[in-house]
Order: sequence, then C-alpha cells, then structure tokens
Amino acid sequence: MAGRPGGDPERRAGRHDAGLLDHRREFLVQLPQGIRTHRAALRNLHGGSHTAPAVWTRVRLLERWDVMGRGAASAFLGVHAGHPGFAMMALDTSVYVHASTGETGVDVLAVRHPDRSANILRHLEWITLHDSPYVHREFKQRIAVWLAERRRSAA
Repeated sequence: MAGRPGGDPERRAGRHDAGLLDHRREFLVQLPQGIRTHRAALRNLHGGSHTAPAVWTRVRLLERWDVMGRGAASAFLGVHAGHPGFAMMALDTSVYVHASTGETGVDVLAVRHPDRSANILRHLEWITLHDSPYVHREFKQRIAVWLAERRRSAA
C-alpha cells in the first residue's frame, strides 16, 4: 500500500475498506493457532511438519495502520514488510480479504459475499475433494461441514 500516488494510503484504504470494517472499525483476522508467527507457520507447512489450523481473531483497526508494511513486518500478518500473508473477514462475513506474496509480487483478493461467489464455492469444493500438504485436515473438515449445511439449507 505504501508508495502509491494519490495521498496517504492509510486514509485512502480506510475510506475504501469495501465493508470489511464495522462502525467500531472491528473485523476478523486469521492468525496461526498458538504462539506462532506467519513465518514459522509457513516454515512448518512447507517443511512437511504438522501445522495447527489458523483461528479467526476479532481485532480493531487503529487510526494509523499499515497492514502491508508494518503489519506484515510484525511476522503475524506476513513474512516481512511488503510481503504479506493474511486473511481478513468482516464480522458479518460479508467481505473476505486475502493477501499473499507470490513469486513476482503481492496477490490481494477481496470478495463481497464470499458465500455467494461461484468461484469461491468451487474452490472450497476442490479443497474438500483433493489432498494437499497446504490444507490442514481440520480446516478441510470444517469446509466440508459448512458446504453440507449450506446445501441442506438451500434445499
């Protein structure tokens, strides 16, 4: 976010949060379970070790913030400044934001009403049907339960 032309990126992003923040500037952020940084979780994930599932934690955004810079440098929202690795969701689940560091840059995904997105639903189905060393078994089970409940309520 830092370095883009057009004014203070923190203020600009605060005005255009896409519905992520509620009236108290609160939202959910996904953190590795236990006392573990994003970097440690990635090291275990790519090293084949068992990793605990991530947990959603309610947080409040302060007036001054820099998620992609200082937030990522904290090691809980990324690997270091400019290299994010996080997921965030509105308290009412109406907005989902995911940022990760790819091979050639930063990838950011923001989706309104992810529970209605055909692409998101297809991806979740794919996760439940395929084995991957990058998806924790408990997380995969939670997705399968949620999708099954969603199907039952739609019928």
